[in-house]
Amino acid sequence: MKAKKRVVEAVLQRTTASLVTALESSISSWPLPIPPRQDADFPTLSPSRPEQLVKQALGLFQSDRGGFERHLISTVELVVPYRMGLSENVFEEHEKWLMRRLDDVSERILFATCTAWLAEALDPTVPDTDKWWLSISLLCGLANKPDGQPVHQGYHLLESIALAERPGTWHTQPEDGPHNIGWDPHAIVPKSALTAHHEGAQAARWMLEKLEQGDTPRRLLLIEWIMLLLERRELVEPLALSEILLRRAVDPAETVAARLVATLPRLLESDKESGLAVIKILSARKDVLVQRALADVLTRLFRRIEWDAVPLLEKMLASDDENILAAASSTVGDLRFLDDARYADEVSKLADHPIPIVRRNLVSTLRYYITNFPEDERRVISRLWLDGDEVVAARLRELFIRMEEVDPDSFGKQISRIDAEDKSALEYLWKILENRNAGRPQAWMNWLAGEGEVPATTPQKPVEQGPQTNIEVDLPQLSDALDTLDGGNLD
Repeated sequence: MKAKKRVVEAVLQRTTASLVTALESSISSWPLPIPPRQDADFPTLSPSRPEQLVKQALGLFQSDRGGFERHLISTVELVVPYRMGLSENVFEEHEKWLMRRLDDVSERILFATCTAWLAEALDPTVPDTDKWWLSISLLCGLANKPDGQPVHQGYHLLESIALAERPGTWHTQPEDGPHNIGWDPHAIVPKSALTAHHEGAQAARWMLEKLEQGDTPRRLLLIEWIMLLLERRELVEPLALSEILLRRAVDPAETVAARLVATLPRLLESDKESGLAVIKILSARKDVLVQRALADVLTRLFRRIEWDAVPLLEKMLASDDENILAAASSTVGDLRFLDDARYADEVSKLADHPIPIVRRNLVSTLRYYITNFPEDERRVISRLWLDGDEVVAARLRELFIRMEEVDPDSFGKQISRIDAEDKSALEYLWKILENRNAGRPQAWMNWLAGEGEVPATTPQKPVEQGPQTNIEVDLPQLSDALDTLDGGNLD
C-alpha cells in the first residue's frame, strides 16, 4: 500500500499543478460564454474575477478526494497495458512505470474531471451554472495540442456543448437490445436529436474562436476538431465551419494549411461553394506541404467536383516535386470518368515522362486503356515496354501474357511494333511464354518473319468433370481476362 500511496500523492500533486496552469492559461479568453442551460429559479451569476474562478476550481477539486481517486483508478486501468493490468497489485508492481507517465495520467484525470463538471452544468433538470464556468475554462486550457486527449475527449465535450446535452448522450448510438452482451432491459440510455442548441452553438463557436487565435498547436487542434465536426452536417452552419476554414486557408503556418486539406472532401459535400473557394486559396499557395496534401486528396476531389479538379491535376503534373508527381500521376486514371480521349492523351503524354515513378503509376490504368483503345494509335504500350524500366516491364509482361492467351490479334499488333524498333526487346517475353507453352514463341517469331499465320487462341485447360457433369467452357473476353491486372500503384 505504500507504493499506491506514493503514486496517488505524486499524481495528485501533478494534477493540481496542471489544473492551475490550465485555468490560468484560459484567463486571457475572458469573457466566458453564457451557460446554454440555466435554472429559472436561480439567476446566473458570472464570476467577477478570473482569480476567483481558479480558487474555486482548486478548492472543489481538492475537496473531492473520492472523485479524484475514482478517476485515477479508471485511468490506470486504461493506460496500463493489458498484461501488466492482470496483476492484483498494479501500483506496487508497476510504480516506476506509472511515475514515468505522470503527465499522461494527470491529463486524463483532468479531462475526466472536466467531463463530470460539464455533465452537471448541462443537466436539463438542475443545471449547475458554477460548474459551467469551471468546465468551459478548464476545457479551453486543456485544448493545447493536436493529439491525444485534447483531440478525442476534447471533441466529445465540444460536441456536447454545441448540442447542450450532457456528455455521453449519444444521438447516433444504435438501439440497445437483447442481441448485445450486457444488455440491461431496465437501463435508460438518453438519446437526443442532432440539433444545435442556440446558446450551446454560441459557446462552441467561442471555443473554436479561442483555438483559432492561439498558437500553432492550438490551430492544428482546431483543424482536427473541424474534421470531426464535418461529419455532423447539422453543425456545419451553426458553428460557421466554412468561414473558419476560409480564414485558415491563408494560415501563416504551413502545417496548419496542409492539415486543413484533409477537410476538403467533407466540406465540399456540406458546402460546395465554400469548398471550391478554399481549394482556390490553397492551390495558389507555394508551400510544398500544402501541394503534397492536395495531391494526396486529388482522387477524392475528382469524385466530388469532377472537371473543377482538372486544373489542379494539370498544375501538379507540372510540378518539380517528385512526391507531388507521384500522387498526381496515380490520379490520371480518374480522367476516364470525365472524357476518354482526354484520359488517353494524358496517359500518352506521361508515357515519356523523365521521372520513373510517373511512368510506373500509369501501369495501374493500362487495363482500362487497352480495353477501350485496342488499336493503341498512341503507341503507349510499346513505348512503355521499350522504356527499359524493369518495374514497368514486369507489369506489362503480365498484360502481354493475358493478351496472348485471349486476344492474339491485339497481342500481335503490340509485338510487331516493338519488334520493328528493337528485335531483342522481346527475348525475355519469349522465355516466359516458352515455359508456359512450349513452341508458342516460335510460332509468333515465324509470324513476325512473315512465315506463318497468327497463332490461334491458346486452348483453355478443360474443367474436371464428374460422371454426371457436362460443362462447356467459354473463352473469356479480353476485358474480363484483364480485370485481374487492375492492380495498385508501383513504386
